[in-house]
Formats: sequence, C-alpha cells, structure tokens
Amino acid sequence: MSNEQKISGKTFDLDVFKRILKQAKVYKWPYFITGLLAVLLSFLASARPMLLIEAVNTYIAPKEEKGLLFLILLMLGLLLLEVILQFGFVYMANWLGQHVIKDLRKKIFEHILHFRMAYFDHSSVGRLVTRVVTDLETIAEFFSQGLFMIVGDLLKMVVVIVMMFTIDWRLSLITLSVLPFLILATRMFQKGIKTSFQEVRKQVANLNSFVQERISGMSVIQLFTREKIEYEKFKEINNDYKKAYISAIWYYSIFFPITDLLSSMAIGLIVWYGGLQAAVNTSVQPGEIIGFIMMTQMLFRPLRQIADKINTLQMGIVAGERIFNILDTEDRTSRTGTVSAANMQGKVSFEAVHFSYIESEPVLKGVTFEVQPGETLAIVGATGAGKSTIINLVNRFYDIEQGSIKIDGVDLKDYELSSLRSHIAVVLQDVFLFSDSILNNITLKNEDITLEMVQKAAKAIGVDAFIETLPNTYQYQVKERGAVLSTGQRQLIAFLRAYVSQPRILILDEATSSVDSQSEQMIQKALEKLTENRTSIIIAHRLATIQKADRILVMDQGQIVEQGTHQSLLEMKDGVYRNLYEKQFLQAETS
Repeated sequence: MSNEQKISGKTFDLDVFKRILKQAKVYKWPYFITGLLAVLLSFLASARPMLLIEAVNTYIAPKEEKGLLFLILLMLGLLLLEVILQFGFVYMANWLGQHVIKDLRKKIFEHILHFRMAYFDHSSVGRLVTRVVTDLETIAEFFSQGLFMIVGDLLKMVVVIVMMFTIDWRLSLITLSVLPFLILATRMFQKGIKTSFQEVRKQVANLNSFVQERISGMSVIQLFTREKIEYEKFKEINNDYKKAYISAIWYYSIFFPITDLLSSMAIGLIVWYGGLQAAVNTSVQPGEIIGFIMMTQMLFRPLRQIADKINTLQMGIVAGERIFNILDTEDRTSRTGTVSAANMQGKVSFEAVHFSYIESEPVLKGVTFEVQPGETLAIVGATGAGKSTIINLVNRFYDIEQGSIKIDGVDLKDYELSSLRSHIAVVLQDVFLFSDSILNNITLKNEDITLEMVQKAAKAIGVDAFIETLPNTYQYQVKERGAVLSTGQRQLIAFLRAYVSQPRILILDEATSSVDSQSEQMIQKALEKLTENRTSIIIAHRLATIQKADRILVMDQGQIVEQGTHQSLLEMKDGVYRNLYEKQFLQAETS
C-alpha cells in the first residue's frame, strides 16, 4: 500500500498530533516560553478595550482632561509591550518549529539510508523528496503558524468573553448570538479544506516526481524527440495541481466573507441595541458600546484566524502522517549480524540460491557456485539471465528466499552489514558521481583516505595521467552525475574509487561495456591491477576480460548452464557460451 493510500483521512488525527508534539519534548524551555508568551499576549490584548471604555466613560464623554493623558500613555505602553512580546512569540515559535523539523529530517534521512533496495524499486524519488523537504516544512508551520497561534487566540477569546459578561451580559448575549452560525461555518470549512489539502499534497508529489524523472532523463527525451509529448503531459499534471489548489482557495473565498458578514451583523446589533439603551437610559454608556465593538472584532478576528490556523494544523498533521508512514516502514535490511569482516579472505559460496524480485516470478533458480580467494570469476549470459542479481545478493541489497550465500564459510546475515560492505567494492556500468570534486567522489569523504593515498593509487592503476590533465586536477568539480566527464573518464574514477578502498572482493557489473576506444587501454591496465590478488566477480562484456578469467559461469533463465575456462567452454559443441562467443564476442574481436 502506498503512502498516499495510508493517510487516515480523519479531520483531526489525535495520535499523529501527539507524535508531532512529542518531537518538541527535547526543547522544553523554548516550548514553555512560547506557551507563556501566548498567555501573556492574550491578557495584554484584552486589556486595551478596558482602558478604552474607561477613557470614554470617565474622561472623554464628561469632557474631563485630567487623567486622560496618563490613560493614553498607559495604552501606548501596553501596546509597545505587546509588540515586544509578539516579536518574542513569533521568533520562539519559528525557532521551535525549525529545530523540530531539523531533528525529524535527520531521522527520516537516516531511516531512508538503511532501506532495502526493494523499497526504492517501488518508491518514487520525487515523492521521497517531497516528504523530506516540503512536508517537513509544513510541520514547521504546525508550530509557528498553527498550534501556539491557536492556543493564544483561544485564550484571547476566553478572556474577551469573560470581560464582556463582566461589563454587560445583555450586550454579551447579543454579540454571541451569531457565534453558533460562525462555529458551524468554521466546522464545514475545516472538513472541506482538509480534503482539498490532501489532494494538493498528492498533486505536489506527482509534480515533483514527474519533473525529477524528466530532468534526470532529459537526454532520452531529446534523443527521441519527446519534448512535445512530455510537455503536454506536464501541462496535464500541472493543471491537476492548479485545480486542487483552486479547490482549496474556493473554500477560503466562501468562508472569509461569511465570517466578515457575521462579524458586521454582531457589531450592527451592538450599535442598535446599545444605542437605544444609551438614548433611553444610562444602563449602557457610550464607552461600553465602543468597547464592545472593539471586543467583538477581537473575538471574531481570532475565530476567523483560528479556522485558518486549524487548517495549518491539519496540514501539519497530514504531513506528519506521511512522514511517520515512512519512519514506521520497517523495510530495512536486517542488521542482526555480529561477525566482523576485518579478516575476510574472499571465498564466496552460493548454495542452491533462489530469489525473486516479484513473488512468483523467480530470477534465480537454485544457483550454486564457489569462488576461491584471489580467483577471477566471469559471468555471462543473455539479458535477464540473473547476472546482476548475483551481485545485488552478494552486497545484501536483497535477501534470498532459499539456499545460502556464504563468505569464508560465514552466512552473509551473520556479518555486521557495514563491515561486510566495506570489504566489497562494486564498479557498475552506469557510474554515479556526485556534484563534487574528483577527490571526494573517489574517497566519498572517508577521512582515512588521504590525497596522497589517492594519488599513489591513481599511479598504480594508470589513472593519474588523465586526472592531471584536468583543471585543478583532484579538486576538479564534475558537476551533477559527472556530466562534464566522458563515459570512459567516469569509469576510470569508479575504478580508482574501488581500488583505494582496498576491498577483498571486487565486483564489476559490465563496467567496461560502454567505454570509448581511447580509454580502453587505460581501463584494461586498471582492470589488471584491480583484480590482482583479490576475489573478483565480473559480469563480462569485453573479450579480453573473459579470456583472462580463471573461470566462466554461463547463465540462462536464472540457472547456471555451463562453467569452465574460456578455452574449455569453446570446445563444447553447440554450447551456450560458444554460441554467445560466435554471435557477439567473435564479432567484437574481428571488428
């Protein structure tokens, strides 16, 4: 079930609300100070109408100037204090929100780092980016624009209502007569906006996913002249996002005018009733009418804002559901192993291994073979035969269904995972380079690998000449995915990355199949040095690599159908390897 489908759809999910609040527990003092400021602000804001009523009734209406200046200065002082406290409140609420999402972002990224490869096989990168970036920012607003604002506004409303009834219960009832209608409108608004927001979040994820994939695959789009088709698809997705957002705006466009209308009706009733009472008798004074008008605005404005803030709160809860869905996903490779791979010799054994990426669609069907320490094993076969799957299983990117995989006689699951992978180096056909320097792409910022060690390794495998020709040599910035380097140059960097890690087991997944002829000589020299005195498993493509392998496995439809040396396999009449050699490798040799 996808993350989108797991969203509860509740108007207010208390469990998620509690989990979000729990994230702020480590910041007790900022949390307490922010709440205290919200309380103080509610009382300060409510003090102004009282002073206004006193000023009108005691000084302005009777035309008494004495004491009026002091009252005005007191009001200004309270207003200034309110501004200072408001600044502190906004700053602390945002500070708390940003620290909470900083912690959550660390948790979710650390969690994603340890997911099985199978998780990424069915999860969109764009959606994961949306979770880690956009949804977490929404949780920050949960604190800065939602929770504390609502608490402050509710306190302000309670204080205002108490003040109203203290001054005049009749005017208070008139003011509150429209409140049930406003509460009903607010409730309907909350339900509608929650549904609309879920659709907006879904469309944002779709948009992010689409754009990320198309930018990554831009070369394919342009090579196959798909620009117009992809643009039309983008317009469709973009239009869906627009519709979802306009749906949310529609609720706002109805709700806010309704609240303004009800507020104006309440003020009109106060002026009508209060004015009549003031004209007939002195039970209602002018100051009270003015004060009630001010308090009505103070009562209805927060209620209108609360509806908006509750929307922000709900958005934070929806975002929280999405984040916690990922954090609660236990699609991680088991790390129960305790055996260190520090003294690994490199003997690899597959015993009757069965494996499927998708249930009931087997990829490996009882594969059994053994690679001795220091031996070079080549694996050949048609596309889909299961060659790359063997490499994925050696690294425990996936766990097998039946059989066993052992290194030095120890089951893979018994090894401490980080220790195991630190002694296995993989060079893929499609080399991934980060937008960083060549040095950092080689060392992957491992502080134990120095520049001097990298330079020495580069000379050993014959890569130094190419790197020295680049501007800034090892500090040369390769840009995203190494876009400024050729395929062969990226491959050489990948060989050097593998070599400096000094692995006991080296895996090459068709790592020489896409290089240019100019780089081929350097790559062959690098390969000889790389495979020297270490266990090597090579998914073969280049003829020279296959010929020099100690042993060759031939795979077909998830099974080993032949094995032996290059020469012995060629001697098998009507053999699968011989057929492959004659159709592909012989052609490569004579071209």
